[in-house]
Amino acid sequence: MPTLDDDHTGARIKEQRRLARLTQRQMADLLPYSYSYLNQVECGARPATSAFVAACAKVLNVDVTVLTGQPYVTELQRDRLAQLVRPIREALDLYDLGPNPDLTVRPADRLIAEADRMCAEVRATHLRNTARKLPGLIAELTHAAWSSPSTELWQALASAYRTGHDISVKLGYYDLSSVALDRMAWAAERASDPCLGAVRQYMRALVYFREGEYRIGRRLVASGHTIVGQADETREALAVTGQLHLGASVISARAEDEGAVKLHIAEARRIAKRIGDASDVHWLSFGPTNVALHRMSAAVEMGQYDDALKQARKMKLPTQLATSRRAHFLIDRARTQIETGHTDSALKSLVEARHLAPEQTRYHPAARETITGLVHLSRRTPDALHHMAAWIGL
Repeated sequence: MPTLDDDHTGARIKEQRRLARLTQRQMADLLPYSYSYLNQVECGARPATSAFVAACAKVLNVDVTVLTGQPYVTELQRDRLAQLVRPIREALDLYDLGPNPDLTVRPADRLIAEADRMCAEVRATHLRNTARKLPGLIAELTHAAWSSPSTELWQALASAYRTGHDISVKLGYYDLSSVALDRMAWAAERASDPCLGAVRQYMRALVYFREGEYRIGRRLVASGHTIVGQADETREALAVTGQLHLGASVISARAEDEGAVKLHIAEARRIAKRIGDASDVHWLSFGPTNVALHRMSAAVEMGQYDDALKQARKMKLPTQLATSRRAHFLIDRARTQIETGHTDSALKSLVEARHLAPEQTRYHPAARETITGLVHLSRRTPDALHHMAAWIGL
C-alpha cells in the first residue's frame, strides 16, 4: 500500500512555513482559510486546492511551483520528456537573429499548415511528438518570417510560440511558458494581428490566476478586450472576446466575486449562442460546451462542490470536443467527487482521464493532489488506486 512521504504539496507548505518562521496559527491568520484546513493539508489528510496553494505561495512569498514541486523532474525523466525541453528553450531564445543561412526551410504554406497542426496536436494531448518537432518548426518559421516577411508567416510563428507556451505549462515549466508568451507578443505585433495579441493577454491572465494574483489577471483580461476591440467584429474576434470572458469567470471565482462570475458567463453564453461552436478559432475550444465547462469550473473554484457535481452529472460532452478539454473536465469532476465524499467515483474519473490523456493527467497538479487525497482516505488501497499512486510517483 502506498504511503504519504514528505514529497507532497502539504509537506512542502509545512517546510516553507517553517523556513518563514511561522506557526500554523500565525500562517492561518494570514490566509483566507482556517487553521484546521491548513493543518489537514500539511499532514496530507486533505488535498490542497489550487486556490489554497496560490494563497499559501502569496503569504510565503514563493512561486506556486515551489509548493507543488513542479516540474515533476523524476517522472519527466522517466517519460523522456525532460530532454525535449532544452531544445524548445533554445528555439525561443534565437528569435532575433534573423535568417539562418545554414537552414533548409520548407515552403511557407507547409510551415503555416504545420503550425496549425501542432496546435491541434496539443489539444489532442500528443505532447511528446509535438515537443519533439516544435523547435525545428520555430527555427524554420523564424528564418522564413525574417527572409520574406508576411502577415501569415508572423501569425504562424506566433502560433508556434503559443504551442511552446502550452507544452511548457502542461509539463510544469512555467518560467519557459512566460518566455514563450513574450515571443508570441513579439510575433503578433509584427503580424499586426489584434486577435492574436488578445489571445496572448488571455494566456498571461491565466498565469497570474495560477499565482493567485487575481487583480493582475483581471487587468490583463481587460487589456485583451481593448486589443481585440481594435479588430473588426468578425467570428474570430467574437470567439476571442468570448474566451476572454470565460477566463475572467474563473479568475473572478478565485477572487470570490460571484456577481462577476455570473456576468462573464452570461456574456460568454450570449456570444456562443450567436456564433455557435468556434473550436477552430485559435484552438480556444470556444462555444456553448466550453461555456458550460467554465461555469462548472467556476463553481469548483468557489468551493461550491455540490453544485459543480450536479452540473458535471448533467454534462453531455460532444464527441468533437478537444481531448485536452475533456481530460480537464474529468480532473475537475474528480475534485468535486472527492470533496463530496464520492471517493470511488473520483478514482474512476482519474482513471478515465489517464486513459484519455496520460501525459496531461500525470503532470496536472489537481490530478496528483486528488490521488494523494484518495490514498490518505483509503483504509484499504484498491489495485486501481495503488497503480495510479505509483504512476504519479507516490
